[in-house]
Amino acid sequence: MQFHNVKEKVLIIDFGSQVTKLIARRVRELGIFSEIITPKEIKRVKDFNSIRGIILSGGPSTVTKEKFERVPIEIFSKKIPILGICYGLQLIAKLYGGKIKSSKRKREFGRAFIFKKRRSELTKNFFKNKSSVWMSHEDAVVKLPKNFQVIAYTKDSRLTIIENKKKKIYGVQFHPEITHTDNGKQIFKNFLFSICKIKKRWNAASQKTKLINDIKNIVQKDKVLCALSGGVDSSVVALLINKAIKKNLICIMVDTGLMRKNEFKYNYKIFKKKYKLNVKLINASEIFLKKLKNVTNPEKKRKIIGNLFIKIFEKESKKFQNIKYLAQGTLYPDVIESKSSTGSKSSKIKSHHNVGGLPKKMNLKLIEPLKEFFKDEVRILGNALGLSKKICYRHPFPGPGLAIRIIGNITIEKIKILQEADFIYMNELLKNNLYDKIWQAYAALLPVKTVGVMGDSRTYEYTCLLRAVTSEDGMSADYFNFPKSFLDRISNKIVNNVKGINRVVYDISSKPPSTIELE
Repeated sequence: MQFHNVKEKVLIIDFGSQVTKLIARRVRELGIFSEIITPKEIKRVKDFNSIRGIILSGGPSTVTKEKFERVPIEIFSKKIPILGICYGLQLIAKLYGGKIKSSKRKREFGRAFIFKKRRSELTKNFFKNKSSVWMSHEDAVVKLPKNFQVIAYTKDSRLTIIENKKKKIYGVQFHPEITHTDNGKQIFKNFLFSICKIKKRWNAASQKTKLINDIKNIVQKDKVLCALSGGVDSSVVALLINKAIKKNLICIMVDTGLMRKNEFKYNYKIFKKKYKLNVKLINASEIFLKKLKNVTNPEKKRKIIGNLFIKIFEKESKKFQNIKYLAQGTLYPDVIESKSSTGSKSSKIKSHHNVGGLPKKMNLKLIEPLKEFFKDEVRILGNALGLSKKICYRHPFPGPGLAIRIIGNITIEKIKILQEADFIYMNELLKNNLYDKIWQAYAALLPVKTVGVMGDSRTYEYTCLLRAVTSEDGMSADYFNFPKSFLDRISNKIVNNVKGINRVVYDISSKPPSTIELE
């Protein structure tokens, strides 16, 4: 499902950057609808009347080669303001006769201090006494294109911000969409409101009625199976569809045996009693565990789980008449991490069971109302739909469940051990008022046993890894800085109460370079 009939929007052309979705997020935060398309798709855009601005993203390509990712030169003659970011800047410079060089010696990765050279609408209120920006490039513009001016520079990049004021074409070498850039949102504010002259017309909550109507128009009198896990994403999807077609919605809750302790029972009770949804339970834990036996590769785990889900839903669909659709809670980050926007293998990170785990041929058509939304936008929608706060603000939980938090081979014994450790961890977070300060937290079981001492006896048991991160959208994250006293207490509690674990470690890596989940 796509958004339609938007009076004003910004088009983001994705050249394969891992953070392109953050550009869309920044634009939406400012009340403007944004749509991401690939360079190939721009050729199929016929109506440019609603497009008030175009943003060219970063990406892994280089304009220094004979063949490189580009956009049709015609878009620069449509009198639509254009902002190029990183690769987007280099592409603008190349197309307008500038010179770009690749330099391993003067490459910039990470923070760099930026200095103002002249005033510009793009940088109004952007510069501070000592402003730093986030760089990620080897190529740099070394010769200014004709009719362009330099607005700002860094120590190793003298053409960091450039503009052609007459044509309203701008380029920045850094990434204003990343929070590490000081005051980066101001660049987008200036581009959208001062240069593109767009008015605020969009917010996530306002999409509720439109999404419900879209579902009505697509489904009509057919029935829909909804994969309901109890997480915020699938819960919002279920409530949306319930409001759209009500009697024709059948929610399926599949017990894979890979959920958190007691979570499956709680979820079933609340959806059945509070929200009056038509929910059917399927106990498939034995099937999932059998199929996952001796499987250690994380991608294979995801594929197996995704395929099993679809097979179960297709089997269930045959028990009802007129079921044509399967509804899922796929989000924007799921899509971007599951496939490259440019088609390159290098920029795919991992498959999500909602996306990359689906078989190529399915008997059911997919409905994914949230695939253009970020997690925080889904929570806003959830509030608008009356979803309980306990579910609405629950930490993200992966579709494959504990299968990707048990590193390596999965057994019933390991599942029970991890469920107990995770149960203690979650309860301590809630008890200490830390849960709502964290974007996502979980316990994982590492595939190694280590020697320990308990009651003067030797133990040889598993290592439990604890993870807790702060994030805005899941596209980037930093570890949560727990007080030492909390880590002492939680380690002691898990080791003393969970037979099978004799060591607890805390993961202090950020994303990037790591991902939030281990697999």
